[in-house]
Amino acid sequence: MREKVDSFLDFMTVERGISPNTITAYRNDLLQLVEYLEARDPRYRNGNGWESVDDRIISAYVLHLHDQSYSDTTRARKMASTRSLFNFLLQEGIVEDDPTANLSTPRVGRSLPEALTIEEVERLLTAVAASATAPEAKRDQAMLELLYASGMRVSELVSLELNDIGLEEGTVRCFGKGSKERLIPIHPMAVAVVRDYLQDARPSLANGKSGRAVFLNWRGERLTRQGFWLILKQHAKAAGLNGKITPHTLRHSFATHLLRGGAPLRHVQELLGHSSIKTTQVYTHLTSEHVRAEYDKAHPRAR
Repeated sequence: MREKVDSFLDFMTVERGISPNTITAYRNDLLQLVEYLEARDPRYRNGNGWESVDDRIISAYVLHLHDQSYSDTTRARKMASTRSLFNFLLQEGIVEDDPTANLSTPRVGRSLPEALTIEEVERLLTAVAASATAPEAKRDQAMLELLYASGMRVSELVSLELNDIGLEEGTVRCFGKGSKERLIPIHPMAVAVVRDYLQDARPSLANGKSGRAVFLNWRGERLTRQGFWLILKQHAKAAGLNGKITPHTLRHSFATHLLRGGAPLRHVQELLGHSSIKTTQVYTHLTSEHVRAEYDKAHPRAR
């Protein structure tokens, strides 16, 4: 069970860019849950996995936390950690049902995703392009251009196969949460950069281990999420954006910039692969600030 907790924490670090302090809190919360399960039933120490945890066990755990006299905020955080873990396990196919789905816990505020300004994105992409001579540099440029052009998740990016890239059509096909397929249009500049990588750089990286993977590491193997995160941090530092970027930043920037440019929320939802419009609506808070600023600049009575 602890192995799956470690896998989840790695996912949250690499894919979501969660801060070290938050990861520590997640780890403490989830190890507390594991210890509760092991104390409740010795079978959990002898091979019983997460798939055997049902809603009755989780409800008992909630009562256990209440009996420990934790505050509402602390209990809400611990249950948020548990929900996130089971959401991950469900996506990975490790469990078939989410035992936290019907839980009612104290609500906590949701933090808004951070997005780069258009100028900051340009600075990042320009910095990457300036070094794009070696095969690895061309690969990095193709990855970052493609992320900002499509809004894909990093996990979707590193999972791409060669037949997922439609250079002539200007599209990329990816498989999101629940293996849902979507076809995303990409602009001509991104197409040109990806074509350059596939024609001139990928053959230099590829070997017998490469298979059909689009993005490869120096060993010729499929690039991992962790590998991408290290690459992104390196280029962010070179662009003077160190500390402002997580693996999800270009996805957030893609959505925010589209909405500010006038794209309908429903279209952005489809591009991002969100199953619910409510997930996409978080970006409207960011765009409303932009609308207010534009109003204040444009209205003759607002100045």
